Amino acid sequence: MAGHSKFKNIQHRKGAQDAKRAKIFTKIGREIIVATKLGGPDPQSNPRLRAAISAGRAVDMPNDRIKRAIDSATGANSADNYETIRYEGYGPNGVAVIVETLTDNRTRTVADVRSYFTKVGGVLGETNSVGFMFDRVGEIIYPADKASADAMFESAVEAGADNAESDEESHTITCSIDDYAAVREALVVKYGEPEKSGMVFKPNVMANVDEETAKSIIKLIDLLEDNDDVQNVYTNFEVTDDIMERLMA
Repeated sequence: MAGHSKFKNIQHRKGAQDAKRAKIFTKIGREIIVATKLGGPDPQSNPRLRAAISAGRAVDMPNDRIKRAIDSATGANSADNYETIRYEGYGPNGVAVIVETLTDNRTRTVADVRSYFTKVGGVLGETNSVGFMFDRVGEIIYPADKASADAMFESAVEAGADNAESDEESHTITCSIDDYAAVREALVVKYGEPEKSGMVFKPNVMANVDEETAKSIIKLIDLLEDNDDVQNVYTNFEVTDDIMERLMA
């Protein structure tokens, strides 16, 4: 999964640029609102809110904006009613795509998502049309300078995780959904709050694609991630490092 991993890191750096910062703040703000409504405004007793605040701080989201999102969720006049909707479909050449959204208007969101798939020659499918190609797992990410790869792997396994993969940018720990809370807390005690954590869809079947297909998939991901309603995009495409470097040049 070298190509897939490299793409993740490139997208992370891309997402940290000032041009995308406002959209990232909007997405995290929505997650904070939903997390607060579901579990209350105290991050110590609300793991989802704690993770959302941690994600905001990782991209330098101002504290007053984080506070406003929490306040808007607890205020008597709050009109922000977001629902979580997952879309599944096929990109070019049958690449599987899962799109997680938080939206206050499902009609608008499904129309937007469908149009993006159509633009690149893909098709929006029914629920569970591609879900079998992914496993739902817990994922915890720390920056690479938190520990050596060996130390992080040992800590993750001791905490009950299934695996830990490291590269020059980060350590990515995965675990079962049932073990997620315990693994995360054990790692927080040792290394502090992670850069990012939550439930993700991890592909269990990879689709190796050529350069043209990869270009179309990246275009689809960019279209989706540019939409304020879209929180996460998962695909199972895989390319070589040299193809990805040419596409990102």
